[in-house]
Amino acid sequence: MKKITREVPMEITENEARLYLAMKLFEEGKISLGQASNLSGYSKRAFVEILGKHGIAVFDYSPEDLEKDLENA
Repeated sequence: MKKITREVPMEITENEARLYLAMKLFEEGKISLGQASNLSGYSKRAFVEILGKHGIAVFDYSPEDLEKDLENA
C-alpha cells in the first residue's frame, strides 16, 4: 500500500479528508467497498449509508440489467 502525505485546509479534518478520498476512489472504481470503508474508518454498513447520502451508487447496475434479471427470475 502507498502512503500519501498532503496538507489540507485547517477547516477539513483528517477524518473528513479520508472519507472524501475513500468515497471518490470507490465511486471511480479504483478501490473496493471493503477497501473504501477501511480507508474511511467506518464500518461497511455506515460507509454504504454515507455513500447513499452523497448520491453515490453502491451497485453499478443499470435499470435495463435489473429489468432483464427480473424477467428471468
